[in-house]
Parts: sequence; structure tokens; C-alpha cells
Amino acid sequence: MKPVSELLKRRDSAAWRTTPETAVFDALQVLARFEVGALMVMTGDRLVGMFSERDYTRKIALQGLNSKEVAVAEIMSRNLSTVRPSTSTRECMTLMSQRRIRHLPVVEAGKVLGLLSIRDLMDDIISEHEQTIEQLTTYIQS
Repeated sequence: MKPVSELLKRRDSAAWRTTPETAVFDALQVLARFEVGALMVMTGDRLVGMFSERDYTRKIALQGLNSKEVAVAEIMSRNLSTVRPSTSTRECMTLMSQRRIRHLPVVEAGKVLGLLSIRDLMDDIISEHEQTIEQLTTYIQS
């Protein structure tokens, strides 16, 4: 398995962020615009939380709150798991499974480098399996 730094090279997740003061409704619009399920919540360059569709559904929609009146800070997830660029994709999958999360910020020396989703990891695994199958097929046919 490769380090997550390889996956980050393929994408630009820098725009997938919001601030704690942002109204939940506005953060939802960012999720929709980028077709993603979570945003990093940043104060300046510092990661302070994550806001996800789950946070919205469980903490706003199900409780009948108004998403235009509630700030992201009030419902964001604060107990975050992060990984370093050298973390393997297998380690990320294990961590996501254990913590039952779908997004992992990649951080090094306090600096946020990007955000990985479970989809990124699954796409990478599928790609590796396809390459292995192709190599085995070529080997068998030669």
C-alpha cells in the first residue's frame, strides 16, 4: 500500500473548508457545490473540527433546528483523527473502520495538507487490484 501523500497529489481538497462562524446552511451549499460529504473547519490555518452531512442530519434536521441560524461551530465534530502524509492507505482504512468515519485530514507539523475520503481510498484499492490482475493476466498469457 502506498502513502497517502500519493493520493493527495491527484486531487485538490484545499477548497473543502469552512469556518466555525459560517452558518450551517452556507456550509451545506459548499458541500453541494463540490459534491463532497465533509468540510474541514478552519480558524486561519488551524484545523479545529470537521463538518459533515452526518452532523447536519443528526444535529440539525432531526432536532428541527434552523440551519440558517446555527453556526458550524455548534455542531461540528471536534474529536478528530488525522493522519500524516507518510501514513499508508491500509492504515487509513483501518482507522476509518475503527472510528466509523469517512474523512481524514492529512496534517504534518500542524499544517493541513488535504482531506481524504473513504472513496479516495477505495478508488486506490480498486486501481491496485486492477493493475495486479492485468500483470497476472500478462504473465499467464506469456
